[in-house]
Amino acid sequence: MSQDSTTVPETARKLSGRRRREIVAVLLFSGGPIFESSIPLSVFGIDRQDAGVPRYRLLVCAGEDVPLRTTGGLELTAPYGLEALSRAGTVVVPAWRSITQPPPAAALDALRRAHEEGARIVGLCTGAFVLAAAGLLDGRPATTHWMYAPTLAKRYPSVHVDPRELFVDDGDVLTSAGTAAGIDLCLHIVRTDHGADAAGALARRLVVPPRRSGGQERYLDRSLPEEIGADPLAEVVAWALEHLHEQFDVETLAARAYMSRRTFDRRFRSLTGSAPLQWLITQRVLQAQRLLETSDYSVDEVAGRCGFRSPVALRGHFRRQLGSSPAAYRAAYRARRPQSGPVDRPERGERPERMERGERGERFERPDPMEARPGEPSLMAMRRPAFPGAPGSPAAPAHAMSGAPLGAAPPGGGHGAGHAGHLTHTTGHSQGHGPGGGTADAGRGEADLYAPRLPGQRERPVG
Repeated sequence: MSQDSTTVPETARKLSGRRRREIVAVLLFSGGPIFESSIPLSVFGIDRQDAGVPRYRLLVCAGEDVPLRTTGGLELTAPYGLEALSRAGTVVVPAWRSITQPPPAAALDALRRAHEEGARIVGLCTGAFVLAAAGLLDGRPATTHWMYAPTLAKRYPSVHVDPRELFVDDGDVLTSAGTAAGIDLCLHIVRTDHGADAAGALARRLVVPPRRSGGQERYLDRSLPEEIGADPLAEVVAWALEHLHEQFDVETLAARAYMSRRTFDRRFRSLTGSAPLQWLITQRVLQAQRLLETSDYSVDEVAGRCGFRSPVALRGHFRRQLGSSPAAYRAAYRARRPQSGPVDRPERGERPERMERGERGERFERPDPMEARPGEPSLMAMRRPAFPGAPGSPAAPAHAMSGAPLGAAPPGGGHGAGHAGHLTHTTGHSQGHGPGGGTADAGRGEADLYAPRLPGQRERPVG
C-alpha cells in the first residue's frame, strides 16, 4: 500500500504474548550508513511526551557479532543482540551495507521468527534487501531507493517493486525509499499507532512536513543496474539515452538488439526490472524535467526535444509521473530557486540581498536616490509607519517612492506578487525574506513591526 492510502491493511498475525507493541527494535549492521541508522533512533528513542508524542521503548540490537562501524569510520556499540528482537512489536532494519552481499543468516532467521510471532517488520532504504533475503517480501508490494529498485526487482522476481513510492505499507511489512523517505515512513508508523496529532507534533519537533505529497519519481535518474554494463543490451540502452530527442519506439530498440519484440521485452524486464516502454517514457519525462529546470524552451519545444509526438503527450505522461503539469513544475522549481533559469541577474556591484529580501530593501533598476548615506536614515527606516510631518518620516510609502502602485510587485521581479501567500504553507521557501515573513509588497502591517531600526531610533506611537 502506498503512502497516499488512507486505510491500513490488517496485520496477518496476532502479536505473541511476550512481545509488546510499544517496543521497537532497531537492527544495525556494520558498514551501514549513519544517517539512515539514526532515523529510527531519533523517532522512537527520544522521550517527547511533553509535546504530546506517546513514548516508545527502543532496543538497539547488533545484527552480527562484529564491531559496528558506520560510514565515516565511527564505531557503535549496541546494547542488545539478536535475542532482544523476541520482545519487540516492531523491528526496523534501517539499511544494509551492500546490495551485493547476503545478510547474515542468523539475522534473517531472527526476522522470520519475529514476523511469524506477529511483529511488524520495517525496512528503510536498502533494508528492503534484508527483508527480501528473509523471504518477507515474497508476493508483496515494496519499494527501496530508486537507484536500487531495478536490482531488487531483478534479484527477487517475486517482489512487486514500485520505485515510484516514498514508502509502501503492506500491513505487517513496510518498506521505504532512500534516505529521507525513512523519516516519512517512521512518521507514518507513529500516525498509524497514535493518530495524526501525535505524528504532527513529532514532525514539528523534527522540523519536517508531517506528510509529503507525491513519490520519488521526481528524484529518478537515468541510472541502471551496474550489471547492465556487461550485457549486450547495454549498447541499445546507451543509444536510446543519447537519442531521446528523436521519435522512436520499442520496436526500434528491439531491431537494434536484433531481437523480436517479445524476446526484447523479456530480456529488458529481467535486466532492469521494468518494461521497456515504461522505461522509455520515464526517460523522456526525466529529460523534459531537466530541460524545464535548465532552459527557456517552451513546453511545445521541450516536448519535441524529448521525443514526444505532441505537447499533449508530454503533459499527460508528465502529470502521471510527477503529479503536475510541465508549466506548473517549472514555476514551482523556479520559485524554490529564484536565481536558476532565465531570471534577472544583479548588475556588477549590486548586492543580491537587495533583490531578494523584501524587508531589507527594494530593487531599483536605476541609482536609488533613497539609498542610505552616512548620517541619514536608510530606506528601511523611512518605510516604517509614522505621522506625516514627523521628524525623519517619509512623505509617502516606499511603493509610491519607487513609482509602483500600492500592492504591486517590487520593480525588477525577484519574488513576484503572490509569493508571500505561498509562505503560509511552508517555511522552507522563506529564505530571502525578512523576519516578518512577508515580501516587500505584502502590505504595511505586521512586517513593519519588525523593520530594522537605526541606532538610537525610538518607536513612534501609532493611532
